[in-house]
Amino acid sequence: MKKNYVLIDYENVQPDAMEALDRDHYNVIVFVGSNQTKVTHEVASVLQRMGDRASYVRISRKGGNALDFHIAYYIGRLSAEDPNAYFHIVSKDTGFDPLIEHLRSKRVLAGRSQSVSDLPLVKAESSKSIAEKAVAVAAHLERIPKPRTVKTLGSMINSLFQKTLIEEDIQRVISELARKGVIAVNESKVSYATSK
Repeated sequence: MKKNYVLIDYENVQPDAMEALDRDHYNVIVFVGSNQTKVTHEVASVLQRMGDRASYVRISRKGGNALDFHIAYYIGRLSAEDPNAYFHIVSKDTGFDPLIEHLRSKRVLAGRSQSVSDLPLVKAESSKSIAEKAVAVAAHLERIPKPRTVKTLGSMINSLFQKTLIEEDIQRVISELARKGVIAVNESKVSYATSK
């Protein structure tokens, strides 16, 4: 499974569901503003358990968008070191969206979520029903290059769910996506509804 870097804008979001990130495929960096002197017990305890897969970056000076520039720097550096990784920014700050678009244009897998529980992989890992799985897949599809064949879409779904689904469930998820109008299937080809 791809390594997933989760970069948390702690000035903007005090993250929920940190326990969900305590998995081998997540690396977490929490960016703390210069005026912030504390993090919650939940955040600290999960990051301590994660060991070298988690770290803090404290911004040393105040300044407009100082923390945002630090996040952009780390994504650039990490994407050069690990070009196959996925980068998740956890922030309510829509100012990151142009950066995300630029990264995607350079074929860097990146997305922004408003909370840890909104991360597509976290949603996928916690989804139970086929309908919940389809919602998780739809959210993931908004962030990645779209698979153009049913076979490739099935492989992506299987990977998203860490290869725990049987083929029948993968096909049910694809059918649910088609039923909801997220995709259209024509023989072996897949097309997508126009983004909002």
